[in-house]
Amino acid sequence: MRTLEELKQHPIRVTTLFHALKLETIGMNRGNRQSAYSIVKQEFGFKGSKTKVLDQLTDWMNTHLYK
Repeated sequence: MRTLEELKQHPIRVTTLFHALKLETIGMNRGNRQSAYSIVKQEFGFKGSKTKVLDQLTDWMNTHLYK
């Protein structure tokens, strides 16, 4: 059985959050739901603006998902 941390960092989920955050940086939003920006900041502990968080998530994906 997978732990909660393993499920939070599942490659498909991380990729989905990446693309949602990318769309949020150009002005789209998810409606009344929690933004991808706030989810990524909360789960990964990143700080900064949307573009800085997107850059940090890209770096994280390159080191952890695309080895």
